Amino acid sequence: MSYKIGIDTIFLRPTERLAHTEYCSNETLMHHVTGLDADINSNLNPYNNIARAFNEVWDIDFFWKVNDGPVPWAERGRVTDMGHAEFLENGRDKRGSIPCPFQNAEEVLSFDAVKEYGLPDMDELTAHYEKFFRENQKENPGQVFPGGYYKTLVSGAIEAFGWDMLLLAAAEKERFAAVLDSFFELSLHHYKAWAKTSIEVFICHDDMVWTSGPFIHPDFYREVIFPRYKALWKVLREAGKKVLYCADGTWVEFVDDIVAAGADGFIFEPSNNLDIITERYGKTHVIVGSKVDCRTLTFGKKEEIKTQVDATLKVARQCPGFMFAVGNHIPSNVPLDNALFYFDYLRKNWKR
Repeated sequence: MSYKIGIDTIFLRPTERLAHTEYCSNETLMHHVTGLDADINSNLNPYNNIARAFNEVWDIDFFWKVNDGPVPWAERGRVTDMGHAEFLENGRDKRGSIPCPFQNAEEVLSFDAVKEYGLPDMDELTAHYEKFFRENQKENPGQVFPGGYYKTLVSGAIEAFGWDMLLLAAAEKERFAAVLDSFFELSLHHYKAWAKTSIEVFICHDDMVWTSGPFIHPDFYREVIFPRYKALWKVLREAGKKVLYCADGTWVEFVDDIVAAGADGFIFEPSNNLDIITERYGKTHVIVGSKVDCRTLTFGKKEEIKTQVDATLKVARQCPGFMFAVGNHIPSNVPLDNALFYFDYLRKNWKR
């Protein structure tokens, strides 16, 4: 692990090897490489001893971490919990859904996120974020610890309405744009607080698409969503922070728009075309991801894993801001042998 490699990569400075990060909840893997017993909170949690040990053994240079403030929305207003399917070991992440508090699209289209959830006191919010950052960077000196916000625009709407009501409301694009504007105002307040802190890097998370691509017409993204990203990121960039845009799903068709909005880099899943991204922005932007798919780690053979690592390395070495990661997570069902092979092979070949 190396804070220096992580921060130099983010600032596009030369490094001796490719930077590396992972999103891992595979407790069998973490126990194997550390010799420590996993616990209920393992998932590269910075407060967790096994996670810190795993980060060291696996040369993790950068944390994926965000913070949306001290008080969850569910304690301040209406939210929709769609539940969670069994994914982690022993099904401990399984959670049933609760009834949506919104009965129809009209209730969604009348929603105002600022009125619903309120704007925390700016000084208190900034102090909260500064304390969060300083404590965690101190506890994890071997990694770059970022700031970040999860529920930016679309992810905020998902949290509030759930997918069913969101999609019904999104059919009325002009009115839905006004709803998203209220999430923008809420996010802007938090972004301004983050901008006042000592962070060097900020993760803007917003799951704005599906694996199949955009769920609203692309014009809506360009007319409504990306201009608001630009306004949010301007606040951070003017404060000297690097902005990394992160979204699940397939959004490569929008990469030019995201760059034009001001992102300094991208964190993405392997469903996005890495070749397109590196050809256009490999010399100028931070790229966090790879062609390695967790489905290959789970169901594939070692030769298939090797092929995906090699295909990534072919382009990664040409990119000063490249940070290698299995972009869609290393979950519990990845066989130990495959996970170990993946990292051992990567480590042997990641010299620049």
